[in-house]
Amino acid sequence: MQANRAEASGHALTQGQVTAAIAFSALGWAFDLFDLFILLYVAPVLAKVFFPSGQQMLSLAGVYAAFTATLIMRPAGGWIFGRFADLRGRRRAMVVAAVGVGLSTALMGALPTVQTIGLLAPALFLGLRLVQGVFMGGMVASTHTLGTESIAPKHRGLASGIISGGGSGVGKLMASLVFLSVTSLFPGPAFAQWGWRVMFFSGLISSLLGLFVFSRLHESPLWEALQRAQAGEAARKSPSAPAAPSARLGAFVPVVLLCIVLTSCGGGLSYLTSGYLPTFMKLVNHVKPKDLGQILSLSALAVIAASVFSGWLTDMVGRKPAMLVYGVVSLVTIPLMYHGLAQARSLREIGMYSVLLSAVGTFCYAPLLIVLNERFPTSIRSSGTAVSWNIGFALGGSMPVVVSLIAKASSGLSVALAIATGVLAVAYLLAAWATPTRHNLMH
Repeated sequence: MQANRAEASGHALTQGQVTAAIAFSALGWAFDLFDLFILLYVAPVLAKVFFPSGQQMLSLAGVYAAFTATLIMRPAGGWIFGRFADLRGRRRAMVVAAVGVGLSTALMGALPTVQTIGLLAPALFLGLRLVQGVFMGGMVASTHTLGTESIAPKHRGLASGIISGGGSGVGKLMASLVFLSVTSLFPGPAFAQWGWRVMFFSGLISSLLGLFVFSRLHESPLWEALQRAQAGEAARKSPSAPAAPSARLGAFVPVVLLCIVLTSCGGGLSYLTSGYLPTFMKLVNHVKPKDLGQILSLSALAVIAASVFSGWLTDMVGRKPAMLVYGVVSLVTIPLMYHGLAQARSLREIGMYSVLLSAVGTFCYAPLLIVLNERFPTSIRSSGTAVSWNIGFALGGSMPVVVSLIAKASSGLSVALAIATGVLAVAYLLAAWATPTRHNLMH
């Protein structure tokens, strides 16, 4: 009831404030994904720097395990920052999380290698990945609610596509441009010595911009309205009157579980396309760093366009029908395109398959935020969505490790990826079918 009254009495933002909320929420998401993609882009180098072994795929699995360590800590960060965002506001949580993500990323670039201090090097690297995961979980807890709660209900699917998928594409584009610049400044062996460090140092950009930009955002109108409603109820009641029951996350366990499955599958499909393509093109197609940076930049633009379209379509035809279409398209096309990419020989063919894989891989991912947002009331929306999203992404983000171990050698990557993405697409379809339909409302 409180949330219903809160939405009804929310103060409308100006068009400029709505635009800023969406744009900077997407930027916060971009910073989150930018720091993640940095590791994916330098994974083959990090395999030698922190996880050397006699087997290429085993060393690579070690890097992806470090990537997964970040995702494992995201649920804890989602809970901590989600509660903070629900109690103290979305904007404050976003500022603290953005600064923490950038600083922890930059510190990774200052670490000594395994050749210098032995096993302590991967231990420190893993430790920083765990810390980074807490702050990354906090980014999800704040960016999604601030953006989608600030826009009219009929455009919330579009906002979800812009924030999550569009922000992801911008983050990938930023990482691609940094990778392209750094590989030009530090060519060949110099990249393995210094270039990867500069990649991590660029994480300071997100800290500085986050502190400057997000602190100037307007707070979510739904959250502010809820605070006014709660304050009004408290003023009307006598001090001895019992407090009205508020929503508890424990009452939403079935909802959380379904959201986790959706996010695991949608996130897994994204990580096995956009996330795995840098490694695939290096190991299977043997693409040179300069060409790789250009292809990944084009792929990032495809992710932005596909994400905006994917979110918009859920506003037009409904969340559930659109999600079912996305699941079928992913099931049919992603395995076929990976097979085609493995056989491609010309740079044009490689680029075409990579762009298409990146676009299709974001279909199931882009509208997830609004689908999760609409499952929870305003009083627990940040924590409910953040916990569901981060647990799901911890599971989905582990898929690159699984694929690297299954493949054993680079020659088996396309088959392993085809099987993994097919299984995820089927599971996504089942979860989407089980998702109850809501008419674009936040309650």
